[in-house]
Amino acid sequence: MTPIKRIALTAGEPAGIGPDLCIQIAQQQQQVQLVVIADPDLLRERAKQLNIQLRLIEVDLSQPPQLAEQGELFYLPVNLAEPVAAGQLNRANGLYVIQSLQMALDGCLNNTFSAVVTAPVHKGVINDAGVEFSGHTEFFAEGAGVDKVVMMLATEQLRVALATTHLPLRDVADAITQDSLNKVLSITLNSLRKQFGIDKPRIAVCGLNPHAGEGGHLGKEEITVIQPVIDAMQSDDATITGAWPADTIFNQDKLRDYDAVLAMFHDQGLPVLKHHGFGKAVNITLGLPFIRTSVDHGTALDLAATGAAKATSLQAAIDMAITMANSQHPS
Repeated sequence: MTPIKRIALTAGEPAGIGPDLCIQIAQQQQQVQLVVIADPDLLRERAKQLNIQLRLIEVDLSQPPQLAEQGELFYLPVNLAEPVAAGQLNRANGLYVIQSLQMALDGCLNNTFSAVVTAPVHKGVINDAGVEFSGHTEFFAEGAGVDKVVMMLATEQLRVALATTHLPLRDVADAITQDSLNKVLSITLNSLRKQFGIDKPRIAVCGLNPHAGEGGHLGKEEITVIQPVIDAMQSDDATITGAWPADTIFNQDKLRDYDAVLAMFHDQGLPVLKHHGFGKAVNITLGLPFIRTSVDHGTALDLAATGAAKATSLQAAIDMAITMANSQHPS
């Protein structure tokens, strides 16, 4: 009998929809012990506002994981600085968000948790609280002592990794070097093997320029940077092809031959993926020493406590974390 896994779930910005989504998730039977890291009073108040029955159980981490019944939610407590008004940011609670993430990070590093799933945070209010914070990805990477991570978004049928993430378009070409591309591909290959259980990964690499540079007439990055890395990384236990024109590779007939696509920049790959499965897509951080997945949306302050927020992306993130944890190969 397979042991039950324990997964951390951070509730995110307390004034946003994160607490709502955690409460909704509790209404469905889960395959793992989800442990929400949040202030229990916040969860009780939000459940009351949503008119949803919720039974909170403080987790005993010294005991083996157990499954919750429908309507039950295990939690690990962290205290808010001030009471929360749904939809209204309060910088006094910025440190609360950081504390919840730190508890999840510590639990992943000491193997208390098999993975962490994150609800959305509001970067601005955390920085307003006097805490330098550029995002979940950077927080977990720094805390785990990892120099380089890779952002991947995935649906059930499509995985898209990014060579660069949140950069102005005019800076993208300079940021793509043979060294950086080699690191991104190495991390992606390693994660596909170890966290997705794919022994011989197949990756399609996009070009940077229209038509993948048209043989150098529309840009030379494919010739001078991308293709040399692809050629150097060929091996018997991986298939890496490209550089593909982005308007060619994102074709269903071609995609079925690959386990992932590596896009050169944010808006080259993610619009396709989000059109394919927005609301059901999952944000995955590759290169960490643990599994981290997240939703594909923001805090949606205007929807907090209204009952209008949908938990489909959070459930997809949980399901992806479970799949990865079950597929994970020993290091």
